[in-house]
Amino acid sequence: MRNALMLVPLITVAACGNLAEVGRAPPLSPIEASDEFRAMTTAPLPAYAERSAPNAEASLWSGSRGSLLGDRRASVTGDIMTVVIEIDDKAEISNTTGRARTGAQSMGIPSLFGIPERLNELLPTGVGLDTAVSTNSSTNFSGNGSVSRNEKLTLRVAVTVIERLPNGVLRIQGSQEVRVNFEVRELIVTGFVRPEDISRQNEITYDKIAGARISYGGRGQITDMQQPSYGQQITDIVLPY
Repeated sequence: MRNALMLVPLITVAACGNLAEVGRAPPLSPIEASDEFRAMTTAPLPAYAERSAPNAEASLWSGSRGSLLGDRRASVTGDIMTVVIEIDDKAEISNTTGRARTGAQSMGIPSLFGIPERLNELLPTGVGLDTAVSTNSSTNFSGNGSVSRNEKLTLRVAVTVIERLPNGVLRIQGSQEVRVNFEVRELIVTGFVRPEDISRQNEITYDKIAGARISYGGRGQITDMQQPSYGQQITDIVLPY
């Protein structure tokens, strides 16, 4: 009862938070508070700053990033690149397990220096030591399980290099929010990439991202309707069956 009373203020606060959004579109996250904005507004370390050749100004084929033949791939903190996400996974697993066991045990003392005969006279009728212990057991188990999953996702999103690690690996992070009426679709991509895996088009596929974290979801009226109510969620947790 005490635990139930403690949940009442929490439920009230959560309900008030939802009531404040009635009739209003879900707000978008401010870009100024993101790691991408911090990375793009922070100067890169001098060790990774772009270096120009001594005679670069006098050459028509300058190797700088702004030239025709320059390397425009992301390489330092604050650079932007494109992540191509093309996921088409399908998995099917089926397991069947069966187990059965039967056991029987019987133990008696028909003769032991005449002691069983004397004890049989003292025991009730029909009870004797000839079959003192007799047990039977039988178990049976059968289990079936199957998993069928089919996922397909095709997206392109711009990400920002937010850190260059000492070994040269780039840490990237990108987010995208699209609001249509009262529903916001969110896409978040984070991970680590090697500069040599970035294509000349300044793109990289998701399968070359180490520790990739890809989140695609949303928030708004439709998402809220697809979720069970607070009371139902609490009931599912509290009830043991």
